[in-house]
Amino acid sequence: MTRAVRFHRLGGPEVLGIDEIEVPAPAPGEVQIRVRALGLNRAEALLRRGTYIETPELPSGIGLEAAGEVAALGQGVDGLAPGDAVSVIPPRSMVRWPLHAELINVPAEWVVRHPASLGWEQAAASWMQYLTAYGALIDIARLGRGDHVVITAASSSVGLAAIQIARAVGAIPIAVTRTAEKRQALLELGAAHALAMADGDLAAHVLAITGPSGARVVLDPIGGPVFEALTAAMAVGGILIEYGGLSPEPTPFPLFAVLSKSLTLRGYLVHEITGDPVRLAAAKAFILDGLASGALSPVIARAFAFEEVVEAHRFLESNQQLGKIVVRL
Repeated sequence: MTRAVRFHRLGGPEVLGIDEIEVPAPAPGEVQIRVRALGLNRAEALLRRGTYIETPELPSGIGLEAAGEVAALGQGVDGLAPGDAVSVIPPRSMVRWPLHAELINVPAEWVVRHPASLGWEQAAASWMQYLTAYGALIDIARLGRGDHVVITAASSSVGLAAIQIARAVGAIPIAVTRTAEKRQALLELGAAHALAMADGDLAAHVLAITGPSGARVVLDPIGGPVFEALTAAMAVGGILIEYGGLSPEPTPFPLFAVLSKSLTLRGYLVHEITGDPVRLAAAKAFILDGLASGALSPVIARAFAFEEVVEAHRFLESNQQLGKIVVRL
């Protein structure tokens, strides 16, 4: 038996609880992991509210990120041994493979021995944010030296990961946040420029940085009315990658900006990377190199105890955090 975070009805953080469940021995091709830390993501809040891309079967487990020690190996698993420190690539289905529990079984191809320099909390906070940002900026947009990239929701874990990846390849990250409160922190965390949407005329502020040519790449999880300002600040032939839909307002289609600048508007899910072995291998190599060198370093906003998972989700939904929320076991 093990303890697992689960919910028996849809709703806010208060629906979460810790249940005792049975964990079988790992099946062939699986790794059993004794979990030491968990990473929280917006997707988990959407799942428990019933608004995620997959539908939970109640009672449902939850969780996309975990790090811990190998406890046991299923038949046919090579290259790992009990006691190894590992972290988990986010599974394609959170309903099928929920990770927020003390003991989990996951397919071996999603298990990674991370650099020894990473602690449990940093290891649990790495894969979703860096895979998401890498897939958008490097795999799809081919971000490179001298490129201006506009990063909205920049204080989120993915936003901070995008800033670090942009700096690692010599690009110029322009961080965008809702208010000026986090501007200085974003600059200290690597943004070349930090803008607040509350200051108004976002397009003009971006163009004042880039010059009239505009930004070639935009990374956005918000949608809504900001689409018009973002496309107005883009370069001819630029690409806007949308990886979320946080705005409750309708998203206008910026027809004339798209036509006049030959823009690409591209929807993106991290499953594009995690579901393709070749692209995932390239992403893992890039991220592991960055983690080992220190070019990539997860920013932890706050850590909670396992028994405080409800409070951790409340903090996630408060939008007060700068970086990743983790849970310790």
